[in-house]
Amino acid sequence: MKIGEARQIYSAQIKEFQQQKISLAKQKKDLEHKMNILPDGKEQYANEAATLELSYNAVSEKYDEYRNFMEKIMEQHMLLFNAEATKQQGEAMEEYALDQVKLMEVARRIGRGDIVPASDEQKLMEYSMELYMSAKNLAMLSELQDKDRKKHDSLWDDDEEKPDNPDPMDVANDGTLQGAAPEIVSAEEVVASAVGDAGSAV
Repeated sequence: MKIGEARQIYSAQIKEFQQQKISLAKQKKDLEHKMNILPDGKEQYANEAATLELSYNAVSEKYDEYRNFMEKIMEQHMLLFNAEATKQQGEAMEEYALDQVKLMEVARRIGRGDIVPASDEQKLMEYSMELYMSAKNLAMLSELQDKDRKKHDSLWDDDEEKPDNPDPMDVANDGTLQGAAPEIVSAEEVVASAVGDAGSAV
């Protein structure tokens, strides 16, 4: 099961069981009120109170199980998200450092009076107009010395398309859930099971 799918499924389970807990708590409170108002209320509603208590405890236990499992799902989700984000940051830093080296090389080549592609000059201008102008000033001095000018290819492969990095959230959602998942049952089934078990124990 994918982590994103598990998050949806178990979120729905937690919501269902939380609503059932609220409903059972209200029923218990209403029943306690009846038991306290009527003279023989405690005896009259004893079985119903016991059944409600068993139902509430069973639903609470399953709710806690689902909630604890959801915490594990979220931990796995966060680990995958962070791993992908860190990987992408590392790649971006590496690419940035490589671009810095290339920009310095373009400035050096221009400064020697060599011919560089217009796209490389443009990148240097965008990076630092000051560095670009310094390189151009050096180039003018080099030209005065009548030095042989080399012609260079671009240092960037602009034709090469860089793959888009996936969204870390998508990577985390598409990750495979690790560990055994609790069985999916409805709150009504848990209540019926708790009441049935209590009846068979009598």
